[in-house]
Amino acid sequence: MTDDPFVTHRNLLFTVAYEMLGSAADAEDVLQESWLRWAEVDQATVREPRAYLVRIVTRQALNQIRTQARRREEYVGEWLPEPLLTSPDVADDVELADNLSIAMLTVLETLGPTERAVFVLREVFDLSYDEIADAVGKAPAAVRQVAHRAKSHVAARRPRVEVARSEHEEVVGRLLAALTSGDVQGLMDVMAPDIVSVADGGGKVHGAARRPIVGSERLARYLVGGFSKAPGEVVMSIVQVNGQSGVRIETDGQLVGIVSFEVEHGLVTRIYSIANPDKLGSVDEETSLAH
Repeated sequence: MTDDPFVTHRNLLFTVAYEMLGSAADAEDVLQESWLRWAEVDQATVREPRAYLVRIVTRQALNQIRTQARRREEYVGEWLPEPLLTSPDVADDVELADNLSIAMLTVLETLGPTERAVFVLREVFDLSYDEIADAVGKAPAAVRQVAHRAKSHVAARRPRVEVARSEHEEVVGRLLAALTSGDVQGLMDVMAPDIVSVADGGGKVHGAARRPIVGSERLARYLVGGFSKAPGEVVMSIVQVNGQSGVRIETDGQLVGIVSFEVEHGLVTRIYSIANPDKLGSVDEETSLAH
C-alpha cells in the first residue's frame, strides 16, 4: 500500500496554512477540512498530489481568513500571531525562519487575503504563477501583478537586515539578564532608542498593554516595574519561537507568555509579547514545519 500523499506532505500543508493564517489552531482546522476534501477525490487521477493538496489547503485557508475577519474586528487590543515552539533545524534554515518569524507574520497581516496567499505561495514556497493562479482562482497575469504589489508592500514594512542566529540569541540573553536584575540602564543599552513593544493579551490578561509602547526609557521602566510587581515567582527562559530565540515566561510554574524579538545592529528594535492564553497552546511541543 502506498503512503497517503496527505500524510507525506502534512508538515508542508500545515506550514502553508499557518503562514496564511498566523494561527496554529486555525491551520489545524484547515488541514482537517482539507483532508475531508482530499478523501473525496479519486486520488489515482491526481498527477501531482503535492500541488493539488497545496491548492486545496490554500482555498480552505482563504475561506478561513474571510470567516475570521469579524473576530479580528472585535478583538480587544493588539492582535499578534499564535507562536510556535520550533526545532533547531528550523532556525538553521535561515529563509524559513525569517518567513515564519512573528515579525514577518505581523507584516503579512497587513495584506489582503488574496495578496497574502499569493505572497506566501510565491515568496515562501516558490510556486509557479500558474500553480498559484489555480490555487487562488485568478489568471496568471493577474497573479503576477498581485505578487509584485504584495512583495513591495512587505518590503516597505520589513527592511531586510540579516542577523546571525548567534547574535540574535546573545542580544536576547543580554536583555533578559538586565530585566531579571532590574537594571533599567542595562535594558536601555540593549534597546534601540525608538524600540516598539506590542502586547497581545486579548482582553484577558491584566497588565498587558493594549497599545504599543514606544521608546527605550519608557519601555525599560515599564518592564522593570512590571517584573518587580509580578505576583509569584517569575521564571524566564530562552526557547526557539518561530525559528528565532524568544522567551518563555512562567509564573509559579504556569505559562503566562511568549515573547519574540526583532534585532538589528545589535539592538532590540521590536518586542512582541503574546499573553492571550488562547494562543499559548502550541508552545509546549515542537511543531514540525517544512517548505
